[in-house]
Amino acid sequence: MKLQYIFCWLLIMTGIFEPITAQTWIKGNIKDSKGEAIIGANIYLEDTYDGTSSDIEGNFSFSTSETGEQLLKATYLGFADFTQTIHISGDSLKFQIKMKVNAMELQDVVITAGAFDAGGANKQEVMKPLDILTTAGATGDIAGALNTLPGTQAVGESGRLFVRGGEGYETKTFVDGMQVMNFYSVSAPNTPGRSRFMPYMFSGVSFSTGGYSAEYGQALSSALVMNSKFLATQNRMDVSLMSVGGDIGITRSWENSSLAAKAQYTNLDPYTNLINQEIDWIDAPTSGEASISYRSKLSSSGVFKFFGNFNRSGLALNRSELHDPTTNIRTRLDNQYLYLNGVLQDEIGDGWNLKAGLSYTDSQDDIGLDVAKIKEDEWGIHSKIVLGKTLNNNVSFRTGLDYFNRRFQQGYNHPDVEADWKIGFREQIGAWFAESDIYLTTALLARVGVRAEYTSLNDQLDVAPRLSLAWKTAKYSQVSMAYGRFQQAAQRQWLALVPELENERADHYILNYQLNRSNKTFRIELFHKEYQDLVKFNDPRTAMGFNNNGQGYARGLDLFWRDGKSLRNTDYWVSYSYTDTKRDYRDFAAEVRPSFSSAHNFSFVVKHFVNSIKSQLGATYRMASGRPYHNPNLSGFMTEKTPTYHDLSANISYLFKQNIIIHMSATNLLGLDQVFGYEFASQPDAAGHFASRAIRPPAKRFIFLGVFITLSKEKVLNQLPTL
Repeated sequence: MKLQYIFCWLLIMTGIFEPITAQTWIKGNIKDSKGEAIIGANIYLEDTYDGTSSDIEGNFSFSTSETGEQLLKATYLGFADFTQTIHISGDSLKFQIKMKVNAMELQDVVITAGAFDAGGANKQEVMKPLDILTTAGATGDIAGALNTLPGTQAVGESGRLFVRGGEGYETKTFVDGMQVMNFYSVSAPNTPGRSRFMPYMFSGVSFSTGGYSAEYGQALSSALVMNSKFLATQNRMDVSLMSVGGDIGITRSWENSSLAAKAQYTNLDPYTNLINQEIDWIDAPTSGEASISYRSKLSSSGVFKFFGNFNRSGLALNRSELHDPTTNIRTRLDNQYLYLNGVLQDEIGDGWNLKAGLSYTDSQDDIGLDVAKIKEDEWGIHSKIVLGKTLNNNVSFRTGLDYFNRRFQQGYNHPDVEADWKIGFREQIGAWFAESDIYLTTALLARVGVRAEYTSLNDQLDVAPRLSLAWKTAKYSQVSMAYGRFQQAAQRQWLALVPELENERADHYILNYQLNRSNKTFRIELFHKEYQDLVKFNDPRTAMGFNNNGQGYARGLDLFWRDGKSLRNTDYWVSYSYTDTKRDYRDFAAEVRPSFSSAHNFSFVVKHFVNSIKSQLGATYRMASGRPYHNPNLSGFMTEKTPTYHDLSANISYLFKQNIIIHMSATNLLGLDQVFGYEFASQPDAAGHFASRAIRPPAKRFIFLGVFITLSKEKVLNQLPTL
């Protein structure tokens, strides 16, 4: 009875005193910087349950029993948090809250000048990794697909990326921010090489035609930045049977890590025996490759990635002498390649993000020219550390250090003439960079950066400013501009002869307009590029006459249109580039258009899925106007031009079963005669004439057939995204 009495007394006292507890009303109105009401904003006292949401007119009202100093807070998606310390003493309080847009969170405006992003978080992307794999004529090659974008140049005898009047060596490749040396596989003289890595390894590919971030250096014209995938989510085995070889891949996934391994063998001997070749192959290209990819989630914010690739390849052919077609030179090329890449990313406190990486490349070439032997060995280490932080709602900042250590050696031995010599160099480059994204308004973004590099070989310090602006002109369109100075060490064959050569330089100026709406993209870009300190020489076989007195320019217009919506199950894009460029470099006698450049380049790519036959069809048409070449039998310098280049390619991917894909592709369906240039003898014959021959593809067409099988527990996975 006593306990019941006490319990009833407590209930009575609670009922008496609860209504007496002091209640304070907090009222007000919440608007943005333009005076527009914010609907649904959360307004509350921090560390309490007291709060409410704003109504259709931005008004809010709630009561609290708290007293004393309290923190009033307002939050809304896309706006910076509002906080204010208030004093509650029982009297009603009223506030007029004005919230500022958090431009860093909205990211409605991004830098597009010179940038083509494929994947990742960029809302302005124009290509995806899947596009690279399914572009007809590219045969799954990253560079082959990117060569259908404006700003690139069709150079069929190389296969590399030539960007806006720049040579292939002026484009550098980075995986997870770390440089890849020798990105292209070895190839026979005047035949195209392929990029070493497959696109499906990457979640995003950013291809810059100029004006790129201060984080990336040692590239005069372009940076190809590829971000690898994170954790695999399913166990699987992939088996590929191809007309040129085969491969097998295994993927294993765990809760916080995954491992993928792949082995591939390629042998073109059976293929070249069936298809007539321009080349007299002794052994067609053959290669064996192994790769491994490990991913680990270290914490809620920490990630570790490791990638390794090993490749061994070789080829042998007979090349006839230009002045005597009956005499053959047996040419052999063997390459051994190793690339390792490790990257760690994590948050380190106080809002700072850390990214640290290390990459190692070792490429060894053994070249035989009859009895003469040439051995080339290039290895390099690239280490990088980057710190980044969002300083406030409108400013982000990052800074970092780069270190490159590269060695190149070349040895030559000819027993008949008792020639035996070695040349080479050891180069170290240290760099510091800093860059900041500043949202001046919600529609105006500035990216300001600087990169400083010190090169040990020539004791040279270069300071390169970078500036980009983007202005959002309407909901779906924007204008961007970019300026940057870029430098790059001279090519390795010149540095081996004259290590003290200065760095080559280029200044980029870019103006861009882009419209991106409803799966449609239109962009137009004007560019101007000034070259300085290019390498010149009298005779490349000696160290005489080498200097940095070369110069040049490139300017022009790029157009791009992509539409993935107007036609059912159809995606297509159209690219056009006009380039006006001239150079006075190497042993040029005057400032002229170089032999790798054509004025006009056009590409049309279309992909269509036919549900009735479970097939994806693709076609690509490419055209490039004639390229200049020098004919020593005629007066003048670089006065002749090759014929206009045309290529129509197609592919088809057929879903035979849910886990089996049959894929076929063919280049140059029309069988047109494609001439990339001409070779001339170094000495005239008895009649004073320089013998010549045309540079053509190894065969008029390349036909590929493959069967791709996926084995998994789900039995529905396939390799269509990788074809």
